[in-house]
Amino acid sequence: MKIPILMYHNIARVPRGVQVYRSLYVSPTSFARQMRLLNMLGYRGMSMSDAMPYLRGERQGRVAVITLDDGYADNLESAASILRRHGFTATCYVVSGFIGQYNAWDAGRLGIRKPLMTVGQLLDWRAAGMEVGAHTRTHVRLSQCDDSQQHDEIQGCKAELEDRLGARITQFCYPYGDYDERAIGVVRRAGFEAATTTDRGRAEAGEGIDLWRLPRIQVARHHLLAQVAAKVLTGYEDKRR
Repeated sequence: MKIPILMYHNIARVPRGVQVYRSLYVSPTSFARQMRLLNMLGYRGMSMSDAMPYLRGERQGRVAVITLDDGYADNLESAASILRRHGFTATCYVVSGFIGQYNAWDAGRLGIRKPLMTVGQLLDWRAAGMEVGAHTRTHVRLSQCDDSQQHDEIQGCKAELEDRLGARITQFCYPYGDYDERAIGVVRRAGFEAATTTDRGRAEAGEGIDLWRLPRIQVARHHLLAQVAAKVLTGYEDKRR
């Protein structure tokens, strides 16, 4: 069974003047249509933790995993109510060192400071039935870190999030989709149950699945509903892995 793990960033309209990485934005209207499409196709949208029994092959069913990277405030403001409308859950991967601040890792290149959720907003996200996952402390390229830095970014993020939210954090996402075998080892030893990449394709569920190198399907601003359906239902993304 193949399980699509969808990757989003901002659920908002593109701010005026933004020219770089406009694809990172999916409007609330488009997001609502995409979630409605999943529902109509018989999929149940799930967070990573909710989907784990399906990924491991312990349960069967038509599920799609919903993930959002970086922890933007618009995820709570726009996406949460849409997800709840369909009885869906989702995982938001948070950069623990910038909670309540902005996207310091790429604001200069993008030309915009995008607000990140505060601790209170992250608690509201969890109260809505959603999940918080880890996305390192400072959004680094892990393959470029030495062993000590990798440990600090991965284990440190988990510890910070658990301390500030008072809940176990069991899901991880590699920033920029950048990882190496060392990083995978640190993620596993830190106690994460799974980790997502930006490698393309649907996850092949079952006993032999590599839970710390899961592929995802990017949903971008320019994708039409028919394209989203093709990415979810067919081998379109699998062939591009």
